[in-house]
Amino acid sequence: MSLADVLAFLESEFPQMHHGGRTFHLEAVGPLSARMRMDHHERHLRPGGTISGPSMMALADLALYAAILAQIGPVGLAVTTNLSFNFLRRPGTTGLVAEARLLKLGRRLAVGEVLITPPASDDLVCHATGTYSIPPGSAVS
Repeated sequence: MSLADVLAFLESEFPQMHHGGRTFHLEAVGPLSARMRMDHHERHLRPGGTISGPSMMALADLALYAAILAQIGPVGLAVTTNLSFNFLRRPGTTGLVAEARLLKLGRRLAVGEVLITPPASDDLVCHATGTYSIPPGSAVS
């Protein structure tokens, strides 16, 4: 799927990602990859004014989901089966960028990693890995 195709699918099938306002923005999809940006917003903050762990978790999950959709097509029931996070440094008061890369795309499972950084920075604030279950007959060989 192209970037426009993935965006249209998410808009029609997963509009709840924008509940309360648009702060997640899919910027690119490519071979086994996707880039998503999360705007700095009050609802993503934790005490101390930094981006919360759950917000970074949502960003990573959405970025991996977009990378998978771009490869296998409009499969709404490709679902997360595992996510693991390493929070490496405090992100501060900024938006974040997630670079997702699929490490394996099989018929039943997809495994990927996500690197989360502030915009225009290589300072890694979070590293995530995830596994998704792909419904039978959905994966591209």
